[in-house]
Amino acid sequence: MALVTGRWGDDVAPGGAVDRTAVARHAFGDPAERRWLEELLWPRVGARVAAFRQEAMERTPPPPAVVVETPLLFEAGMEGMYDATIAVVVDEEVRVARAAARGHHGVDARHAAQMHPDEKARRATYVVANDGTPEQLSAALADVLVRLHETP
Repeated sequence: MALVTGRWGDDVAPGGAVDRTAVARHAFGDPAERRWLEELLWPRVGARVAAFRQEAMERTPPPPAVVVETPLLFEAGMEGMYDATIAVVVDEEVRVARAAARGHHGVDARHAAQMHPDEKARRATYVVANDGTPEQLSAALADVLVRLHETP
């Protein structure tokens, strides 16, 4: 957190808690700032994922699957860390409405910084649509886990 507050000021972490909206204003307001944040975060994310996976695989018995949600997985070039990937995709109108409902700042800038959903779907091992209810998404993801378990 010290690196982020050192770069953008204490307003991005008032009281020691990261204010995601304030960080988004900086990161998505300037491509150079977004690159700086990505270069700071992505190696840390990769290290945490590797450690998490190692810890999981050392359990007795090991779990049937280790699931990690990794935002910007393909953009970061981290897909090689996984045996399989899942792209959760949603129609553009639904995505915008959901982001607005969550109060996300700079929705258009965030989306522009990401890989197009069609490209993510092309690269992923599995593709799951997220246009329905949370229960429908959960069922679709559970189906992927079943298929992963069935794969030799």
